[in-house]
Amino acid sequence: MIDSMASKSHPEAQLALPARTTLFQQKDGKTYRIPALIYISDGQTFLAFAEERSTPCDSDAKVLVMRRGSLQNGSLKWSPAQTLSSACLPDHRTMNPCPVYERKSKTIYLFFVCILGNASEYDQISTGRNQARLCYVTSTDYGQNWSQLTDLTNSVIGDDICNWATFAVGPGHGIQMKSGRLIIPAYVYYIHCRCCPFNLMLFNRFKVRPHALSFYSNDCGITWQMGEKIPMESCECEMAEIIDHADKSHLYCNARSTHGYRVEALSASSGTHFDNPHVAQKLVEPYRGCQGSVLSFPVPEPSDEAEKNPNDCLIQSDTKTWLLYSHPTNKKKRKDLGVYLNKSPLKTSGWGRPWIVHKGPSGYSDLTQCGEQFACLMECGEKSEIEEIAFVEFKLSDLMCS
Repeated sequence: MIDSMASKSHPEAQLALPARTTLFQQKDGKTYRIPALIYISDGQTFLAFAEERSTPCDSDAKVLVMRRGSLQNGSLKWSPAQTLSSACLPDHRTMNPCPVYERKSKTIYLFFVCILGNASEYDQISTGRNQARLCYVTSTDYGQNWSQLTDLTNSVIGDDICNWATFAVGPGHGIQMKSGRLIIPAYVYYIHCRCCPFNLMLFNRFKVRPHALSFYSNDCGITWQMGEKIPMESCECEMAEIIDHADKSHLYCNARSTHGYRVEALSASSGTHFDNPHVAQKLVEPYRGCQGSVLSFPVPEPSDEAEKNPNDCLIQSDTKTWLLYSHPTNKKKRKDLGVYLNKSPLKTSGWGRPWIVHKGPSGYSDLTQCGEQFACLMECGEKSEIEEIAFVEFKLSDLMCS
């Protein structure tokens, strides 16, 4: 049965907020968190992923679920929720969906981490004993069927895992760069020093610190490698490719922080290492931070955009790509999810003012592009951001007119 759930909108602000469609809703003792979204133009298909949990707590995550969205007679129809039963390890819970599409082989790689039992992130950090595994499943039919699980922990991280208190991928989408390199954003709580043999690890941010990094593949996903850690404290992240006018590629990382603002960094080596990480003063974080999403896209043709915005002279750009970023805009709490536009992504001050896509409690989100439109999958609700995961679509002109 195809689910065409009614879109929700706020009557008091219908002209300002895009209509949203609920894909996962908290009910029947289940909570859905950690959205990830990908659009595959080859199959004109959206894939929306989330964690299914028995309670809102991270330690009660269970499995990944997915819904497929396809265009039918000019409207977007969503399939019922599907449990990804092959994306599991015995006695582990599956978390942090992170999909990427490999163009040449037409293969979706869905990365995630499997955590042993109910070990929380705090448990792992406080003991210095990692319980996470780096895993993926694949699909070659646009998410209708999925392979058995592949565990990369030993082959990719190897002996370095002894210095990792815990780690995870994304959450949110990965990317394929112009060169063909696949990028999976990730972060690690790295053990910089140990206290004493009788107390293996005390939770102290000066001894265990989070660092963003990437896993990458240069051979269409056959083998994977690990990039260097961003030296600045940084956590959950997403990455995007910026192309300058000399056709040079810059891999951009946007990461969660607990210091009131996001952390940004650029890589000239396509994620092997990142240079000059800095605080993004225009991108605020609430207390303890929140995940955010970033997406690059080609600069629109001047003639097309100028026709819509004849007074807008900002089409001129120093790059061939612009950036979008989604995140709660409130400085104090997870509230009022907004989308920011950056027309000068190689500059530290290029971010504009956010365009609000949900007014009220908001949490994690993920962005993707569908032709000339964009879509966002977000945690949101009326009283709490964990009430539902909803899908919205919007156009670039919505942001540029805000």
